[in-house]
Amino acid sequence: MKRKEKREEKRRQPPVQRLEHKNKGHSMATVATFDIEYTQFLDPQGEPTQALPAFALDPEALLPLYRAMVLTRQFDLKAIALQRTGQIGTFASALGQEAVGVGVASAMRAQDVLVPSYRDHAAQFQRGVSMTESLLYWGGDERGNAFAAAPHDFANCVPIGNQVCHAAGIAYAMKLRREPRATVCLLGDGGTSKGDFYEGMNMAGAWHAPLVLVVNNNQWAISMPRSQQTAARTLAQKAIAAGIPGLQVDGNDVVAVRQVTLDALERARGGGGATLIEAITYRLGDHTTADDASRYRDSEQVRQHWLLEPVARLRNYLLRLGAWDAPREDALAKDCAAQVAAAVQAYLATPLPETAAMFDCLYASLPKALAGQVATAHRFAPGAQDKGKDKDNESEQDHG
Repeated sequence: MKRKEKREEKRRQPPVQRLEHKNKGHSMATVATFDIEYTQFLDPQGEPTQALPAFALDPEALLPLYRAMVLTRQFDLKAIALQRTGQIGTFASALGQEAVGVGVASAMRAQDVLVPSYRDHAAQFQRGVSMTESLLYWGGDERGNAFAAAPHDFANCVPIGNQVCHAAGIAYAMKLRREPRATVCLLGDGGTSKGDFYEGMNMAGAWHAPLVLVVNNNQWAISMPRSQQTAARTLAQKAIAAGIPGLQVDGNDVVAVRQVTLDALERARGGGGATLIEAITYRLGDHTTADDASRYRDSEQVRQHWLLEPVARLRNYLLRLGAWDAPREDALAKDCAAQVAAAVQAYLATPLPETAAMFDCLYASLPKALAGQVATAHRFAPGAQDKGKDKDNESEQDHG
């Protein structure tokens, strides 16, 4: 088509209609209004912004939360070093997000069920999962998902958002059985853009299931910033469509995270149904050790968010009250380092799993179609070729 003909064709096309919401003289009634509440108790400098909740009135009660966050950060540093030296696989650090996991899990009861994503070891450690088990998982050993102290908690979920549907089903089962328990599901901001999230949340709302959904809004879905993921002003407001409460919390304030989770869990166990909590935080590190965040985000932005991070915030508050000091900080650092070192030693000393273990727990009876794969796995297992050479040498010696 020639240029003149193109212009004529364009003129013949109907104009784009812009939809505008205007009151053209008739009256309208408001059928519903919604508010998204935001909770914070400690500001970035560790100063109280309002009266602290009952559990936090005694500074000594906050020390376990502080220790847990410091331990998680020490673990992260060592895990990254292990990955860099080829001793574990890809690892997802929780740097800067420790208050979310520690605050949420510390509010749970032992009989509750945690359904995590893949960046939630801070919460898992609170639930009794050992650092050695976590390292086994990141080292590719499925035995790292068999939590000795939390056998009913779910394993890490790498597919984005899938765990929300699992959590909704678990919570509904608790309701059917009339158990005074609740399910807590952790996911990232990127997970709220998945259909699994909406479907699971909708089911939990319709069933009045005892589910608490916690969105760790660290502002990044790998390299996709929060601003480009959704036009919603908040992620918490996505709860409105499911008919459940949605609220925001300062995800760098472990006191606030714990309190809003306590409230949501009390509501869930009391028959009030599900709640969505959006914890506002920031991913200070790379998405995983396979990522380089410097390629897509500004270093100045990261520097500004370091001023908001949760560990220093709670430490400043405790220092101001006289509940913490430099000697105790040094002792804690040494203790955490020793715990991490012991966990690493136990991990490295763990014998490798049997080659066929990857086929276990898939079927009650292994299908014939997989039998060949088992034989292939054995043939290419570590050391298998050396064993074959040894047998050949023995055979040659016998024949000699």
